[in-house]
Amino acid sequence: MLSHTEACADAFDGIARLIESATRIALCAHVNSDGDALGSELALAQIIAARWPGKEVTCLLADKTVPRIYRFLPGADAFVPGDAYDGSPDLFISVDLSQASRLGSGEQVRARAAKTAILDHHPCEDPDADAYVVRPDAAAAGVIVTEFAQHLGVAVTPDMAQNLFCAIATDTGRFQYQNSDAEAFEIASYLVSCGASPSDVSLNVYQSFNLSFLHLKSAVMGRITTFEHGKIAYSYSTQADLARTGASLDESDGLVDVVRSVAGSEVALFLKEVPGGKVRGNLRSKSGRDISGVARELGGGGHKAASGFTIEGTVDDALSLALPLLQRLFRDDAPQGCDAT
Repeated sequence: MLSHTEACADAFDGIARLIESATRIALCAHVNSDGDALGSELALAQIIAARWPGKEVTCLLADKTVPRIYRFLPGADAFVPGDAYDGSPDLFISVDLSQASRLGSGEQVRARAAKTAILDHHPCEDPDADAYVVRPDAAAAGVIVTEFAQHLGVAVTPDMAQNLFCAIATDTGRFQYQNSDAEAFEIASYLVSCGASPSDVSLNVYQSFNLSFLHLKSAVMGRITTFEHGKIAYSYSTQADLARTGASLDESDGLVDVVRSVAGSEVALFLKEVPGGKVRGNLRSKSGRDISGVARELGGGGHKAASGFTIEGTVDDALSLALPLLQRLFRDDAPQGCDAT
């Protein structure tokens, strides 16, 4: 059986040709950037610089700032907010997403680009790009970017390895989620051999919480509620919580795992108020139930076991929309996503 690197060889070659013919290249991941998005984007820029010296490569940021816990990543200080980039790149590469609408301030930069490419692991039936690798069976975009480096014959440096290990470790929930397959462990081991430090990733991402965040976490834990005989667990945070505790909005992204940890629960929902009268929802599945369809019905998307959405309204509004859909999962069979490209 072909390895994924061999199976994607033609697609990788197509992306390489686009890079080869481009002078100005812009990379961008999705809004609400996580460790996979940021680490994969930074590593891809470093890979391009190593393979094609002299290319003008810019790492765009879909959001305004890099979340505090990811500022340790090598090269993180080089991110440029998308709305601060006024050029028209020869090539725009979307990393860890296939939908242009999730590029935030990077979407207009993509619209100005002569050519586009995608490296992603989210399900997408019809990727809109000149070349792409979209492989939903990959545990993280970092897996695909690592395999791209291997395909190109690029020697993975310690900086690349650190970024890519963070990408994989965070998207697998420290190798605790259902997507923690043999490939993820194999790639992670390879990255450690290239110089990645798992302890540094753990220290910065999982062991450096501000006291304000811990107070916020306490409030969220105190609100956990269950439905469907304990199979669905949910909690939430508000703007008032942030003001009271002093915690920042980006710090609350991992709180869905607090809800997910409830014994007996199969599906977790964490809701948080965000500026502009909106609520962002994070969904996690601990079983084989596919929660991506729920996210899509609410205007979002993601994977079978990890998805999200954003709606206009209050926490109560979001709960009234999401809860019936989640309850339906325990009465209907859910679709299982799409094949890899």
